[in-house]
Amino acid sequence: MKPLLYSSIILLFLALGGCAPKPVPPVAVAVSERTIDYTKEVRPILDRRCVVCHSCYNAPCQLKLSAFEGLARGATKMAVYDAERLGAAHPTRLFVDADTADQWHDRYDFYSVTANAASGRFNDSTLISLLEAKRQLPHSAGEYRPESDELTCPKDHDELEEYLDEYPERGMPYGFPPLTNAEMTTLAQWAQQGAKGPGSAEQRRMNAPAETDRSALETWERFLNMPDAKHAMTARYLYEHLYLAHIRFATPDGAFYELVRSKTAAPAAIKIIPTIRPYDDPGKGAFYYRFRRITSTLVHKTHMVFTLDAAQLARVEKHFIEAPWNETPHLMGYGAKQSANPFATFAQIPAAARYAFLLDNSEYIVRTFIRGPVCKGQVALNVINDHFWVMFLDPKYDLSLHYPNLLRFNEKQLSVPDEQGSDFPAYRFLSDKYIKRAVDYYKARADFYSLIYTEGLGYDAIWKGEEADDAPLLTVYRHFDSASVHKGALGDLPKTLWVIDYPLFERIYYALVAGFDVFGNVGHQTNVRRYMDRLRVEGESNYIDFMPADVRHKLFDAWNKNLNLLVENKLFYRPARMPTAVAFKTNDPKREFVEHIVDHELLGETDISFDPVNYFHVGDAHPPLPEQYRTRGDYIQAFRAVSKPGTAFVRTIDGQQSNLAYVRVRMPEGEEDILFSVVVNRWHDNVAFMFDEKGRLDPSRDSADFIFDFIGSYPNMLLELDAEEAPAFFDMLAHYKDTPEYRRRFFHFGITRDNPRFWEAYDWFQKRFEAMHPVDAGLFDLNRYYYLSRSHGKKEGEE
Repeated sequence: MKPLLYSSIILLFLALGGCAPKPVPPVAVAVSERTIDYTKEVRPILDRRCVVCHSCYNAPCQLKLSAFEGLARGATKMAVYDAERLGAAHPTRLFVDADTADQWHDRYDFYSVTANAASGRFNDSTLISLLEAKRQLPHSAGEYRPESDELTCPKDHDELEEYLDEYPERGMPYGFPPLTNAEMTTLAQWAQQGAKGPGSAEQRRMNAPAETDRSALETWERFLNMPDAKHAMTARYLYEHLYLAHIRFATPDGAFYELVRSKTAAPAAIKIIPTIRPYDDPGKGAFYYRFRRITSTLVHKTHMVFTLDAAQLARVEKHFIEAPWNETPHLMGYGAKQSANPFATFAQIPAAARYAFLLDNSEYIVRTFIRGPVCKGQVALNVINDHFWVMFLDPKYDLSLHYPNLLRFNEKQLSVPDEQGSDFPAYRFLSDKYIKRAVDYYKARADFYSLIYTEGLGYDAIWKGEEADDAPLLTVYRHFDSASVHKGALGDLPKTLWVIDYPLFERIYYALVAGFDVFGNVGHQTNVRRYMDRLRVEGESNYIDFMPADVRHKLFDAWNKNLNLLVENKLFYRPARMPTAVAFKTNDPKREFVEHIVDHELLGETDISFDPVNYFHVGDAHPPLPEQYRTRGDYIQAFRAVSKPGTAFVRTIDGQQSNLAYVRVRMPEGEEDILFSVVVNRWHDNVAFMFDEKGRLDPSRDSADFIFDFIGSYPNMLLELDAEEAPAFFDMLAHYKDTPEYRRRFFHFGITRDNPRFWEAYDWFQKRFEAMHPVDAGLFDLNRYYYLSRSHGKKEGEE
């Protein structure tokens, strides 16, 4: 061999060797003389430290650790959220689309994270290796955005070595402190013993209904599976609105269930029918509605509680079974387009019955818009403002209930883009067909209401509620790419308000929930989002219709500033021809109307009043900061002092992950610590575009609400302070500047993701949440926690 060629080959090997990733040695595991119990020992660790990021569709690598079945399924490189997907993806819903780990591995390209190829007392599984990597390099460095970072999702040990060689600081938990020695030992020993889950007998016990639930469960299954057409169509309507619910039967055990369609009847084991949507064709042969017990760890972002008790059954029987129907009850087929249109499918059921169900459960139904199948919702949620209130048209005044032909003649105009399925044709990527139909219905509705209500609509036309549990007024908060809904009027007077009637309520539900496929292509998802623009305008218009005629267009323009011709059609607005029946007494009718509704019209038993902390009536002034912090009233004064739009801290801290914080004030011994949420409301000139959101923000008009409760599911920051530090904390909020000194003061209170005390702080907030809301609580999600580690959150020149 010639010397030059020989030297070249040597240099090539040296170069290739230099590029080889650093080996990741297998983890040495201490031998355990006893079997590690998954349910009692392993699952609690996974819940507290892993499920907080690995649940729902936004779980990195689709590794869902909220149930053993998800752990056994493992990970995949396929992303659920793909804004550029031209064709719909195969759904990968745990407990639905496959039954065993082998099926997941063979059919859907999932792979194990617990498989161990090392010998002896060593383990090289992906799970244990990534946990150990964090322990070897415990200090997080840089940025951590688990929902948008390019996570390699290593399939084997070779890929794991490449991943950690490039990102050595990305051990698990991702960007958070490592597990303790005891936690790591337990998981490693369990993995070394084969990573086994519950035994078959234990699994049967977990899946079985709670004994105290059996009677109620069987009652409801009998009702839902009665063969006559009237019961069958009622059951179909209920299922299509409850398929996402975590159902409870109000018994002491507190177990939760999901309503499913099964090929088998009780008492046989459930054989689920895995359709994409709840209204899809269940196939040939009989099927049955069954209640399947939820065995996964509850996470708040998907925990939507619905109670099926004797009172609920009585209401359903009264409105659906005892009432005469529009037509002789008959079964409807499952044609794709017809099934996607509830006004066609359920035309025989009186609209009054359907609307009564939606109103009875308004908080749950609106919550599904937010916590439903999207789970990660920025694309869907940038169609709404950060803070608004929702009211409902009283059934006595909803003409769609009293004139069935209004719905029948506009059946096509009331269709939603979801009827195109998950593969919305690419050549109709930005289709306006459904928007145009919605505008046509909007015009027809307006003309009909003007014809019937020649004197206009007044306060009586707003639904007041009928029972204490009703929610005739709801607050919606948007936290950038998540949102939350709450009973009552939280916060100050919002920029926009909605009034929802039956046709609008049903269309939003079928567009955003029943018909939405998170695995659908870009055409499906884009057109649903654009259609929601139109529905939002309809809800806002319904409120504006109560205003004096001379302010209606001005109000709409104020809510939708700086628009262009690209959105002219979907934001079509025409002031109603009918007058208002309200004799306004002030020059602020928007405020006057809602204040009269809340103060004088809503059913008193619903206990809805204005937020005493954040609402400012006309003439109220923002007080100065208090001189001392001894009582709850002192903190309320501080909240009101720093909540005004343009407050220094809110105006300056305007990042996408700076929208929601939980704060703990440690009180003197013997007093309960104070807990409150800080909700930042970003001001949008308009929310009519999918992109360039930043260009439509106005930080000088941003505001903050302070709520003595937990708001949302995705905290962006946890803060702690001692009671004696309250003056410094609120002074910092009031006078914040983007300087090293003020950042230092803020991070004195803020628990950054790399703070060694992070898990201790998180556990306190989680336990407090569960104590305050034992039925509705679930694990908070940390995927959207403030992305910078403290050491890398400093600007140049800071120490």
